[in-house]
Amino acid sequence: MQKNILKSGIEISELGLGCMSLGTDYKKAEPIIERAIEQGITYFDTADIYDKGVNEDIVGKALKKYQNRDDIVIGTKVGNHLADDGTTFWDPSKNYIKDAVKDSLQRLGLDNLDLYQLHGGTIDDPLDETISAFDELKKEGIVRAYGISSIRPNVIDYYLKHSDIETLMSQFNLIDNRPEVLLDDVHAKKVKVLARGPVFKGLLTTNSNQALDSKFAEGIFDYTYQELGETIASIKDKEIENNLTSLTFNYLTSHDALGSIIMGASSVDQLDENVKNYELSKEISLEKLKAARNRVKNLEYTQHLK
Repeated sequence: MQKNILKSGIEISELGLGCMSLGTDYKKAEPIIERAIEQGITYFDTADIYDKGVNEDIVGKALKKYQNRDDIVIGTKVGNHLADDGTTFWDPSKNYIKDAVKDSLQRLGLDNLDLYQLHGGTIDDPLDETISAFDELKKEGIVRAYGISSIRPNVIDYYLKHSDIETLMSQFNLIDNRPEVLLDDVHAKKVKVLARGPVFKGLLTTNSNQALDSKFAEGIFDYTYQELGETIASIKDKEIENNLTSLTFNYLTSHDALGSIIMGASSVDQLDENVKNYELSKEISLEKLKAARNRVKNLEYTQHLK
């Protein structure tokens, strides 16, 4: 599988496993992680908030026997502060970030972390304080690299200009192509995109009609329900590509700024299907990709611009 390299030299597989979908049963989750490694996936994405830390426990336990492998990369996230009463609140403070990483390391069974990402953020955060927390963790050798998970262009712009982020995680797919407008700046800073939501809640899969009716009945972004249905039908045309998942994978890998496509999987079969579609995506011609891209709207960010 293709590997992409971060500024720090960390190599991540172009298809990563989004671990949020693994559930809380280790006996069901462990075979999925094992299969991912067999299929060449080496990047595993989790967060401290997923199942209130249980996800990190599962990922750490399943990957413990691979800790001697330099190619296995684990990324987790911070910022959603879990209170004692079970509620959460946003906390991008330096004190919290530097305390929370200790808990994540303990759950993951690690001495240091490959990639640590801020799990959100607003322009009203104490941005410089937050950045200094990550810089200090990196200087202290506790994390090798850091990044941000965000869909807010003003926040992303600030981190690109004022921090040493190496990754930007954002929803990105053939329909939600808003991140395209950021890619020149992202690539110029040698930051890699971690594309989450690549199949857009099932809309870009073989279950597209079901997803359209159940999750997009009111439309989304600049699309009405009817427009979205017509657009999906047009790019499913056999003259372009019937496999929507492979098509959106091909679209994502066509961008130089891509680091990894973050796909969830709740079963071994689903993981195998994701890998199969990733492999098939390499066979899609540039002409077919261009034809599909021309049939979707050019979306733009409308919020959090300044």
